[in-house]
Parts: sequence; C-alpha cells; structure tokens
Amino acid sequence: MKILGIGNAIVDVICKVDDNFITQNGLTKSTMKLIFDENEFKKLLTNLKIEKTVSGGSVANSIVGISQLGNKVGFIGKVSDDDLGSKYEEGLKKENVEYFYSKKKEQLPTGTCLILVTPDSERTMCTFLGTAGKISESDVSSDAIKKSEIIFLEGYLWDEGEPKKAFDKAINNANKVAMSLSDQFCVDRHKPHFLDLVKNKLDITFSNEQEIISLIDAKNFNDVINFSKKLRKLLVITRGQKGAIAINGDEVAECGIKKDLKIVDLTGAGDLFAAGFLHGHVNNLPLNQCLEKGTEMSSKIIQQIGARLNISD
Repeated sequence: MKILGIGNAIVDVICKVDDNFITQNGLTKSTMKLIFDENEFKKLLTNLKIEKTVSGGSVANSIVGISQLGNKVGFIGKVSDDDLGSKYEEGLKKENVEYFYSKKKEQLPTGTCLILVTPDSERTMCTFLGTAGKISESDVSSDAIKKSEIIFLEGYLWDEGEPKKAFDKAINNANKVAMSLSDQFCVDRHKPHFLDLVKNKLDITFSNEQEIISLIDAKNFNDVINFSKKLRKLLVITRGQKGAIAINGDEVAECGIKKDLKIVDLTGAGDLFAAGFLHGHVNNLPLNQCLEKGTEMSSKIIQQIGARLNISD
C-alpha cells in the first residue's frame, strides 16, 4: 500500500450562512471549534439548511484524493455502528479506500463536523468528535502500518490519553511518517508536543503559514525558511495567495496559485493539496512537480462544494 491515513472519521455537514451567524454564535471565521456537548452541537444545526452531507475528516479527504489519482491507499478511523458510521464506511469503499476498522456500537455516536460557508467562501468549522476522538492503540493495526510506504496523520487527532497512544503506536511501526498540523487551534493547544513531533518524529510536515509561524514563534517568514533548512526534513507550507513552498534541507521549491478560479467553497483546499503532493512524493516526482500536483488538486476542490472531488471534474 502506498499510503495509510489515520485520522478522525467525521461526517461533514455543509451549510451556507451569513457573517452574522458566525458572530452571533461566538465563532472565529475560518477556524475550527471543538464542541464537546452533543446538545450544543444539535442546537447550532437547528434552523440551518443543509447543502450537502459527505464522509469527511481531514486525512480521510486526502486519502480519497490520493486514491482518485490511482494509488493504493487505506484509512483507519473510529466510527460507531450507527447510520452515519455505515454511510462513512460506504463513502470510503466507493472511493476504493481500504478501511482498516471494524465498527461496533459505541457509547458516543459517529463524529460530525458542521462546516459553515460564508459568502466569501471561507469555511468555519464546528466539530463534535463523538467516538472519533476516542481512538485508541487497539484500533490501530500494526500490520497495516508496516505494509504501507507512508502513514499520514492529522494534528486534529493528537490528544492526551488514548489518542496519543494510538499516535505513538502508529509512528513507532511506520516506515515513513507524514502529518498535517491541521489548524492553528491545534498548534496553540499542543505546541511543545507538535514541535517535538516536527523536529524528531515526522519525515514530512504539512502546514499553512499561520500554523508554522505560531509553532516556532517566528517573527517573519525568513525565520520559517531558516528553521526548515536546519530541520533537514521535508516541510511543505501553503501560503494562500502566495502559493506554496517545500523545503528539504538546502532544497527549496516554490509554486504559485492558479489565478481567475471561480471559488465556491474553500473546504478541503489543504487536504487536497496534501493529496496531490503526496501522490507526487510516493511516485518519486521532484519537489516542484509535487507542489504543482498539490496546487492542481487544491484548485479543483475549491470550485465545488465539499472536500471530496467529483471524479468527473
């Protein structure tokens, strides 16, 4: 298997809202908020018109994208044996992703992410992790990990207790480890741990500019470049309108963004960028071509609603 993803198995519920909805509910635009109370989550959903429901989760979205590019892939993520859990599994199988998890009835339901898309196409996420956040080392197959060229983890999954043990087991059994920092919320919450992972345990780190600057307390982007060169591991950074950059020791590659796109929804832009880049990486393309493939996939996803590409696109 080329790549095995391990992440939060979340069903995305996509709704269009105006900016007032974001303000009135105390949310910060274009970030992710974790909601621990199921009733609070249901209350948010009340009166909202659902545009689309789709199997999601950051790394799962990337894995589907890598599968669509013709690579053999798998995914590990915890769902409950409920209606959404069944839909989640079906969604992966439909995309030729091997699902290394046997679902059973859990105390908590399958995780859900409410994705609120404002008129400027930015997305603000409210996530009720449900049973996804209870992943443990017994849910993670060492055998599947050892048979994969790369495992791909998400920062969203990292948490003290059982999820951390699952993370450690995955890293300790892996041939090569890639991880996305996921969100500035995650970086700020787990800064010392994430810094240790980036410096000592990860072979490839995906980050956006905001996240990496926060992680290393950089004053400017030159600090990021210097940090990355000393790191001597592959660091891939998306920079919004400035495109993307990949740094591996003294090798630095950059790629601009595609202009004049009709942006519909920015959901999944980072996930599909990672998919394109990792496709290039496992197929031994040079750094600049990996960036170009990531940019191509990212530009496709932002022209439709949701974080899974329609194959016909």
